[in-house]
Amino acid sequence: MSAKLLYSLIRPALFAMDPENAHHLTLPALQRANKLGLGGLLGNKPAEDARTVMGVRFPNPVGLAAGLDKDGAYIDGLAAIGFGSIEIGTVTPRAQAGNPKPRMFRLPQADAIINRMGFNNGGVDAFVKNVQASRFYQDKQGVLGLNIGKNADTPIERAAEDYLHCLAKVYPYASYVTVNISSPNTKNLRQLQGATELDALLSQLKEAQQKLADEHKRYVPVALKIAPDIDAEQIKTIAEALLRHKIDGVIATNTTITRDAVQGLPHAEETGGLSGKPVFELSNRVIRALKAELGNELPIIGVGGIFSGADAVAKMQAGAALVQVYSGLIYQGPALVKDCADALRQHK
Repeated sequence: MSAKLLYSLIRPALFAMDPENAHHLTLPALQRANKLGLGGLLGNKPAEDARTVMGVRFPNPVGLAAGLDKDGAYIDGLAAIGFGSIEIGTVTPRAQAGNPKPRMFRLPQADAIINRMGFNNGGVDAFVKNVQASRFYQDKQGVLGLNIGKNADTPIERAAEDYLHCLAKVYPYASYVTVNISSPNTKNLRQLQGATELDALLSQLKEAQQKLADEHKRYVPVALKIAPDIDAEQIKTIAEALLRHKIDGVIATNTTITRDAVQGLPHAEETGGLSGKPVFELSNRVIRALKAELGNELPIIGVGGIFSGADAVAKMQAGAALVQVYSGLIYQGPALVKDCADALRQHK
């Protein structure tokens, strides 16, 4: 049975459940299937199509976006799907429960999800232990991105302390580190995208990165994850700051707070970040504008609304060097990874 057919049979039962409950059922099932040697049921792994981005060799250009495995507890199960990279997190210095439930909502008429999880995670020390315990990490099977954030109760003026704490903790285990300043679900977090705040944060991160590289005798690239809800002037400011501070990459984009594409649908008025098909063009707009500012100086990882191989190709045409999927995986199933990888290999 093909992975696509299998998922089409399973999906109605999953979509009948509360989204967060379905999430907590699916990931342990993936992990168990992998341990039992049933990874083949999750789909045929894509053919090798290596791309070197940020100095890191990615076996194929289709990655998992952060948010699906916040604690790094299911890395090996996810690896069986065939991703070229797996990004886990967002993790914070201390464990936190996140926002009150319910906090995740499907909008199937729009192929979309709204979430206001609020960086729920077990803290960076537990996160690192999970990474260390994974076969993926132990056997150096592939690219592992570790995504860091700040605790909800840390004042925004002290946010850099949280990022620096997490960076030091995850640095030895990461293929690259993502700095998430764009989630809409932590109060005031997006303020860090402002010119003054961003300059201060990137300056401290770059200094810490260089010290950690000397300490560990290994350079780990750092990427910044930004929001789709920024205008041309903000994109220009962010691009200039990325180049000025020699940040290694940028991930575009996170979820959107806009609701234009889902007005009138059930759950459309829920607060949180909207992902899925409605963010596809929003993120493409940001990618194109970033590419115009950055040229080939700094790579862009494109995220947002990828539901097919053609969507992945469109991200690359907009200016991305790699792509990541999340909501598309929920709607389309694991076969999406190979579909995207095959389309990108042919597009190449």
